[in-house]
Amino acid sequence: MKLKLLRNATLKLDYGGRTFLIDPDFGVPLSRRSFTGRSQNPMVPLPEPIEDIVAGVDTVIVSHLHADHFDDIAKARLPKTLPVICQPGQEPAIAEAGFAAVTAVDCYLRLGPIVLKRHPARHGTGAVAEAMGPVMGLSFEAPGEPTLYWCGDSVLYPPLRDAIAATDPDVIVSHSGGALWDGTPIIMDIAQTLALAEAFPRAIVVTTHMEALDHCTVSRAALRKAAKEHGIDSGRLRIPADGEALDIPVPAMA
Repeated sequence: MKLKLLRNATLKLDYGGRTFLIDPDFGVPLSRRSFTGRSQNPMVPLPEPIEDIVAGVDTVIVSHLHADHFDDIAKARLPKTLPVICQPGQEPAIAEAGFAAVTAVDCYLRLGPIVLKRHPARHGTGAVAEAMGPVMGLSFEAPGEPTLYWCGDSVLYPPLRDAIAATDPDVIVSHSGGALWDGTPIIMDIAQTLALAEAFPRAIVVTTHMEALDHCTVSRAALRKAAKEHGIDSGRLRIPADGEALDIPVPAMA
């Protein structure tokens, strides 16, 4: 398995013989509105040209339709023949952007040897979660690959913990930037990321969705410092830079 963080939540994943592009946001720096008045968004550039990001991709995954997960430039630049996987109810909006093969994951989806399973996620709490709309997490399983659980835009809450426990993944991808909406956390922050790592000590936790949007409050340096203070080493909590690729082998059998 090879996992590359591009920027924010945009990932490129080589897994089970396929190359997935997850939550593509190709926005030009400072081209979208500010959430907090601190800066327009996104605050940083992509680490490589769009054509290099798209090269080799054969499947796109869109967790939800917020611009930082599927923006207008991605809609324009991605080949319309690429299959797109989404959550139920969002197929029409993606098809309206010109994509010809859009499939929703209701429960699970088989792609050759790969099994994708949709899992619960909550983009905040209370009224804010309702305003943010539905989101999803996914797990990936395939022979000869680590089991991967991608949390999506979610806070850490009991159904998410239960789904991770049931999946027993080797790798967990968290959105850990501590983004706020009306003062309410809408993804994981430092405390929740550390709680996640401590709750699932067998898994490698890979943190994303950091330092790219002005409503995110968690820096990589602050998360690393807090992890060190809690005795969570850098081998277990991976905090990639934009453009960094991680090669994660299949864990050895005990």
